[in-house]
Amino acid sequence: MDSLPAGDPRYLKRRVKGCTLEVHPTERALVVQYEVEATVLGELGNPVVGEHKECQKIIRLKSLNAHTDTSSLAQKVVEECRLIPSSKLHEVEQLLFYLQNRKQSNDIQERKRISPQDSTPYAGVELDEVASINSIDEYVELLYEDVQEKIRGATLIFQLARNPDNLEELIQNEAALGALARVLREDWKQSVDLATTIVSVFFCFSSFSQFHGLVTHYKIGALCMNIIEHELKRFDLWQDELQKKKKAYEEFSENQNLKKEHEKSFRKYQSLLTKQEQLLRVALCLLLNLAEDTRTELKMRNKSIVHTLVKILDREDEELLLVVVSFLKKLSIFLENKNDMAETFAVEKLARLVPCDHEYLLSTNLRLLLNLSFDTSLRSQMVQTGLLPKVSSLLADEAQRQLSMCILYHISMDDRFKSMFADTDCIPQLMKMVFDCGEETMDVELISLCINLAANKSNAKVICEGNGLKMLMKRAVKLKDVLVMKMIRNLSQHNGPTKTLFLDHVGDLAAEISEEEAEEFVIECLGTLANLTIADLDWALVLKEYNLVPYLKDRIKPGSAEDDLILEVVIMIGTVSMDDSCAAMLAKSGIIPALIELLNARQEDDEFVCQIVYVFYQMVFHKATRDVIVKDTQVPAYLIDLMHDSNAEIRKVCNNTLDIITEYDKEWGEKIQNEKFCWYNCQWLEMVENRPMDEAEEPFLYGEDGESFIGDRDLLERPDLFYRAEGSISADGAISPEFYTDLSSLSEQFVPADRPVSACGFRPDEQLFFNYNTASR
Repeated sequence: MDSLPAGDPRYLKRRVKGCTLEVHPTERALVVQYEVEATVLGELGNPVVGEHKECQKIIRLKSLNAHTDTSSLAQKVVEECRLIPSSKLHEVEQLLFYLQNRKQSNDIQERKRISPQDSTPYAGVELDEVASINSIDEYVELLYEDVQEKIRGATLIFQLARNPDNLEELIQNEAALGALARVLREDWKQSVDLATTIVSVFFCFSSFSQFHGLVTHYKIGALCMNIIEHELKRFDLWQDELQKKKKAYEEFSENQNLKKEHEKSFRKYQSLLTKQEQLLRVALCLLLNLAEDTRTELKMRNKSIVHTLVKILDREDEELLLVVVSFLKKLSIFLENKNDMAETFAVEKLARLVPCDHEYLLSTNLRLLLNLSFDTSLRSQMVQTGLLPKVSSLLADEAQRQLSMCILYHISMDDRFKSMFADTDCIPQLMKMVFDCGEETMDVELISLCINLAANKSNAKVICEGNGLKMLMKRAVKLKDVLVMKMIRNLSQHNGPTKTLFLDHVGDLAAEISEEEAEEFVIECLGTLANLTIADLDWALVLKEYNLVPYLKDRIKPGSAEDDLILEVVIMIGTVSMDDSCAAMLAKSGIIPALIELLNARQEDDEFVCQIVYVFYQMVFHKATRDVIVKDTQVPAYLIDLMHDSNAEIRKVCNNTLDIITEYDKEWGEKIQNEKFCWYNCQWLEMVENRPMDEAEEPFLYGEDGESFIGDRDLLERPDLFYRAEGSISADGAISPEFYTDLSSLSEQFVPADRPVSACGFRPDEQLFFNYNTASR
């Protein structure tokens, strides 16, 4: 309602009623909804005209953060905002507490970050007059005058467009919008101020999805693409001209005129650059808003928007860079755009911005790098550009810590780069974060990164420095933390000083192996113990003290537990069987028949077969258990069947085991040699069996008297025909004394380091724990 003119005997009476409070849907702010009742009173005080209007006030809480005292802040809000009665103090405090703990989505945060100053025109086009929606027709008429008047008219319309309440009315004025679009299309090259102001008007419309059709109707997006392309070409020309004058000045440094001319050109360049970057920023913000529609985004890609954005990354203006990086982050979730970024070496330019003082720019840049880090080749580029130590240093910044850990996790997935972490301050910081957690649940990003790094020997050495291993064991055992135990398991696989440190913790690990503990935790404890192939470790004492033999025997029964647990038990048996006294203890307990039963049940699973055969290998290696294996069981027969398995690792362990049996038992040795001969000469034997051999057809098989050179003996009893390595088998079939000198030399020849590589071609204890797989939108 317009104010009453001076001297009017009537007067206006306002009253506020019906105050309600809500939280802002996207910002950290309170929304106060209230109703204003305006009444015009006559000369005698009687109401003449009355009007009701619903209003709202937004109270932005810039100081609200995780450490803010909400009670004190609520008191301050109530005191300073007269619209809120004191009776609503408790309600304000509850809303503030909700805002304090509410997590904002990435998209909302980015939209808020890139748009605060987009609506601010240049100081050169600011006007003293205040625009009125009732004078819109006058402003449109100015768009038909000279450039300065056009700038004035566009600026006044821009003032109106900055108020969202005016957009609905402006959209009804087709003449105004059509005139703005026409002037922009025809005159944008004449004045950067004019172009910036008109694009800013349409940017205000693009901030709301329901007005995107309007912006598209006037083809403002395509026009902005042309403007950006043209401005980048102008920038290149400015750079060339400036370089020429700088070169001329450097060649003739004594010439003061050249020096003044260079300084003048540089000041002009800076002025033009400031205006151009403002125009680029507003145009890119508009395009970013329109890119919410994937069809529009595809059109932008077809016009090489990615190449354009990457080119702008060389600029220094942080606000412009924030818009560019935000745009690239949005585009990076699509494969085609990610490939374009790889082609244009975007990572190299993004690395320049890490770290930087602009918090929002740094955070957005890290989100973009996180999206790109899902690509193996781009991860390589990140390491080559020196991002690893830069991102590691950001772990100390709590605001960027989670993003940094996610990027480092992706890099740590590649074995080529794991060792590089040892040369940064990443591991000490991670260990500090682990210990600072106390008994609280650890962030999955933190522990998953630690698990990956622990799989490298150099990193393991750094992790275990000081009391590192001791503190990890204390947390894992006390809290039954499966993930920390998984990290410890990776540490235990490295030979050398690191593995020796585990001697102090064998008892703690063995004590956790029981039916009462959770299977997942027991699996990691078993896997850790199975890695401890240490000569000084008395496994027999461990098995007796913690009564592990019955548990191991019960758990290898098919179906007694999950396959992962049964497999770890088999691997554990293979490790302890390296000790002859332990092997004898296990053999007496009847564990060998149980293993044969498991082999029959899991004969299609190469992993199980390989590890069970390795246990048999350890058993026949020791004299105390060799008789049990060879004479009391059918293990050799199973090994003969597996001798020609399709899996190379199974064949390798099988052949090593059969070679020991061949040396020890003559009867089995002949069967094994016959089987090998038949296998190696199967095609020739098949031909001999199937073809008739008489003197006419095969004259060379018979002597002069018509008798066969083979005689009456069986073909397989001719040891001189056996396939053999030179010097291994003599003409009479006896094994040469040089074949095996003693069991120790046999151990060096056949025992793989620690244990065989698994049937699948990797060690079961070398595996990634966690695949972080969420792109930052």
